[in-house]
Amino acid sequence: MTAAMLAPLGTLPFVATLWLLVVLGARILEESGAKIAAALKGSPQKPANDIGVRCRNHSRVEPPSRARVEWRAAA
Repeated sequence: MTAAMLAPLGTLPFVATLWLLVVLGARILEESGAKIAAALKGSPQKPANDIGVRCRNHSRVEPPSRARVEWRAAA
């Protein structure tokens, strides 16, 4: 193969990597674009998982029990 034939083969991984970065960047902006725009405008945005309910857990946490181990000498 000559150098003219190898140049496109070297360019192909570069273009594929560049395309992958663009696709991943677009997906990230699609998911968090509203949050970024709200932050740049300075307006607060309520999180999607905040429903205004507080949960309290009153269960007692007991210390772990220690298992009794009896050691015996080898016979």
